[in-house]
Amino acid sequence: MEIFLRIAMFLIGACLGSFLCCQARRLHLREESLVKGNHKSSRLSRRSICLHCHKQLKWYDNIPIFSWLILRGKCRRCHKKIGLAELLSEIATGISMVLLCNTINTLSATTLDWTVFATSIIFALILIFLAIYDGLYGELPSLCLVLSIACAVIILGLKIWANLSISPFSPTLITDPLLAVIILGGLYLVLYLISKGKWVGDGDWLLGTAIAITLGTPWLALVALFLSNFLACLVMYPVVKSTTKRSKSHHAIHFGPFLVMAFVLTYSFADFLSIIF
Repeated sequence: MEIFLRIAMFLIGACLGSFLCCQARRLHLREESLVKGNHKSSRLSRRSICLHCHKQLKWYDNIPIFSWLILRGKCRRCHKKIGLAELLSEIATGISMVLLCNTINTLSATTLDWTVFATSIIFALILIFLAIYDGLYGELPSLCLVLSIACAVIILGLKIWANLSISPFSPTLITDPLLAVIILGGLYLVLYLISKGKWVGDGDWLLGTAIAITLGTPWLALVALFLSNFLACLVMYPVVKSTTKRSKSHHAIHFGPFLVMAFVLTYSFADFLSIIF
């Protein structure tokens, strides 16, 4: 059952990754239209289309991962490049769903365990949408940030409920999440205020807060903090270096995707990390 669950989660995740990337582009187009005063955009009312020739895509061109690979990342009609965002979104979401399966034991899970797992999946999908949007446009939509925090609070409440069903109340059930928020969300808030938005964006501290609440402990928050910065340096340093040499200008780092990657890794292997720390 474990293997079938992971295969199913990867396939579902790949489909959802394609959907989330599409919705991120639609939301951005909608916001652009509102800024320009165009409240009705024909490009938003159709199904999936090519962003270059605006032709509607056939169903067989919308198969996650496979369609991109078969078409070699180009539109079937105009042969313009589709871009890597769609492919990366599909693969990353699929892998994330597989990793999150580590958080539940299918053989002994209770109804409450499955509820926490399902809510965690919803939370992860919200974060992945934020990561995609931030990666594409360098922004974090406020409504999604609020939804992520609300979902995080629900997960924390469910975990406290599960803990109280097997052991008496402990103040650490409250203090640990608060410390985690101070470490992750608080640090990014301080960096934002000090730099006036030059080092991190105004939404990064809210994203960090949501992640910290879900992780629930200061140690896991520290691990996520380290991982997010490590991944950002590992991935972005070559990009920033090459861009600076060519244009002699600074390259803005969109930190949201790295925070989300760090969360998925930390949350998925929380039991293992808890043993170490």
